[in-house]
Amino acid sequence: MRNKNNKHLGIEVDPELHFKLHYISKYEGRSANGQILYLIRQCIKEFEKENGEIIKTENNDCHFKIK
Repeated sequence: MRNKNNKHLGIEVDPELHFKLHYISKYEGRSANGQILYLIRQCIKEFEKENGEIIKTENNDCHFKIK
C-alpha cells in the first residue's frame, strides 16, 4: 500500500531504457520501482561518503556536514 507521506516522482524514459530497467530489476528480484529506489539510495550513499552527510533543514535548504 502506498505511503501518503512519500513524494511521487514521475519520469519519462525511452523504450530501450525502460526495457533494460525492467530486465535488470527482474534479474535482481526487484520491481522497477524498487530498483530505482535502490539506485537512488546507492547514489546518495556514495555522495555522502565522499562529501559528508546531507542534512535536511526546516526550510529544505541544501546543506551537508563536512567530514
